[in-house]
Amino acid sequence: MAQPTLTVAEKAVSNHQSETNTSKIKVIKRSGRKDNLDVSKIRKVVNWACQGMTLNSITLEAGLTTRLRDGVTTREIQENLIRCALEMCSPSEPDWRYVAGRLHIWSLWKDTIAKRGYLYENYHKTVQAKVESGEYDAKILQYSEAELITAGSWLKSDWDLDYDYAGAVLLSSRYLLEDELPQEAFLTASLLIALVESPQNRLTWAKKFYEAIAQRKISLATPILANLRTRTGSLTSCFITAMDDNLESIFTEVTNTARISKSGGGVGMNCSRIRATGSWVMGKKNASGGVIPWIKILNDTAIAVNQGGRRAGAVTASIDIWHLDVTEFLEMQTENGDQRRKAYDVFPQLVITDEFMRRVVNNQDWTLIDPYQIRQEFGIELAELWGDEFDYWYQQIEKHLDTKVTLYKRINAKELFKLIMRVQVETGLPYLAFKDTINRANPNQHDGYIPGVNLCTESFSNVKPGDKAHCCNLISLNLANLEISEIPYLCELGVRILDNTIEITEPPFSAAKNHNQHYRTIGIGCMGLADWLAKQKLSYTNLEVINDLFEEIGYWCTNSSMELAKERGPYPAFPGSQWSQGNLIGNKPPQWYQENAKHPQRWLQLSVDIQTYGIRNSHITAIAPNTSSSLVQGCTASVLPAYSRFFYDKWAKGTVPIAPPYINDYYWYYQENKTLNQQVVVKAIAAIQQWIDTGISMELIFNLNQGVYDPNQPDKAIKAKDIFDTLIMAWNKGCKAIYYIRTVQKDDYKESEQQCTSCAN
Repeated sequence: MAQPTLTVAEKAVSNHQSETNTSKIKVIKRSGRKDNLDVSKIRKVVNWACQGMTLNSITLEAGLTTRLRDGVTTREIQENLIRCALEMCSPSEPDWRYVAGRLHIWSLWKDTIAKRGYLYENYHKTVQAKVESGEYDAKILQYSEAELITAGSWLKSDWDLDYDYAGAVLLSSRYLLEDELPQEAFLTASLLIALVESPQNRLTWAKKFYEAIAQRKISLATPILANLRTRTGSLTSCFITAMDDNLESIFTEVTNTARISKSGGGVGMNCSRIRATGSWVMGKKNASGGVIPWIKILNDTAIAVNQGGRRAGAVTASIDIWHLDVTEFLEMQTENGDQRRKAYDVFPQLVITDEFMRRVVNNQDWTLIDPYQIRQEFGIELAELWGDEFDYWYQQIEKHLDTKVTLYKRINAKELFKLIMRVQVETGLPYLAFKDTINRANPNQHDGYIPGVNLCTESFSNVKPGDKAHCCNLISLNLANLEISEIPYLCELGVRILDNTIEITEPPFSAAKNHNQHYRTIGIGCMGLADWLAKQKLSYTNLEVINDLFEEIGYWCTNSSMELAKERGPYPAFPGSQWSQGNLIGNKPPQWYQENAKHPQRWLQLSVDIQTYGIRNSHITAIAPNTSSSLVQGCTASVLPAYSRFFYDKWAKGTVPIAPPYINDYYWYYQENKTLNQQVVVKAIAAIQQWIDTGISMELIFNLNQGVYDPNQPDKAIKAKDIFDTLIMAWNKGCKAIYYIRTVQKDDYKESEQQCTSCAN
């Protein structure tokens, strides 16, 4: 939308007319007192909000005067200014969203001053008051008043002004307590994280943590930022557990799901052990209702235990691709059929083996089987097997069809994969977890196996029902706001922050606590890759540069965990692990780094050092989706291209303009994911995955409009085979999972969907 411009003379006339027309208007202030409208005060705020930007502040002031009326409140004036700024935002003048963000922060400041009488000047008093009111964890008072006064001197109110409107609103509505300011939240979290450090060093570390977090170089996951200060929930973002095929295990895990949801975590539940529909119960055939009724209980539990009233719980229910109930599983969110066997609020996930994918490629048949009968006849738990061992037993099972194995179904593998694709295009789900790829890279093969992925598909480790439930604490590095030279330092901070949170957090059930202490799993991710590339005038096809960047991140995160092991000791399951044998990220031997790393010698030395000193954390890096938290951080989400250079997001109170941070200077260097061939994305994610020891949330977007991918063929649209080839490529290139499948229809609106915010940083 073209913006109106005024000449100097027109500005003078406009100002005079505005002041004349509004001279009789009374305004109601925040205190309730009435006063004459003073346009000069509005002008002062507008000029302040526009400071440092190449914007015409007069247009904002002029847009407001048409909305003034007698009896208007100062809050309404502020809200109208914000709405005017948002309406003037466009691809040619995107900075109006920062003006709106500053105006929102201005309102937050004014409200805070009105309620407590000061802004940032008395941090120690704020802490004392919030401890007394029960809002802050009393542990913060382990710091002396003098230490809190020192910490308060670090606060920088100017850092509040770096947020655009979307970021400012999400920060204030989702993370801040009543009468709490952004920098206070960041500082309090930093001080609490640093309590794990020695008394003589904790202030030093707290300042480092605060500066990295407040300058948006490190982003804390939602549970850490939202729960740490208040002690109202766990600091852990994601959990994975599994049900055994008995009532005791099933209802124990339902209870655990409720506990996780209560604390704000996302749940991954593997149901592959549960006997199939038509199986035996107490010796009676056809007595089992299969896996769907139990998933429905999980579904209803997530709705009932609604994270303290904030939102419904979030659960991904997974089964292995060989399970006899897999076709009904794929249909459990359709409108057709028995509604008692539907689960509309879970996020379905399929755990897929290499053998299935090979049969898809070769157009061969696949056998769906009942895990209960397999246990009875072969004495194995098929859900626990992967790789060569799975392949062997699966082929043995197929040799005994109609003899030992009577409850089964044969289906063409490619046709089943097409059904999966159809459901994905219609609903965005199921997630796909490539089980063999995941477990080949598992450093703790000596101690168990990984049954599936978490709710956002980036975090996973060993799970044993009733004993160990995967849990992971997350942060992200904001690549949009850092320089390459800062990576070693920020990786050190990130590892230390997350290792400290393991000591602080209170897991919601015993199996999670066991896992936390046994494996000390953490997940350092990244966001803002699209911004970093744009600043370098590069694109997602520059795979060598992307590879080098993530080699740097992978090395320094791994090295930092090794250095922390020198200080605190390795994780308890380290002996016998792949790490202990000298293998590094993804269980790749030193020789691989000799041949593929840009700086091989440091990797070879790291292998020796880890064998000597151990490593503090079994898994260290995991890249979360960051869909909403990237808005708070002022960058593009995760490591994916920007959805669009400029679009409107549909929020409850209207549409909000969204744009990458460097759109003014590097507009054409931002590739739009909504029109980008997704094989480009897959190749980039595969390059990154080499240096990430856990997983990456890889969302794929397919544009169904004609002429999008090839402007020279305006009538050509994407075909099912193109989607098929992209998914096969993801498996072939070593991607560990596929998150949502999105489709673009006709406009630039991006619907805000239900999603887990726990992995959001």
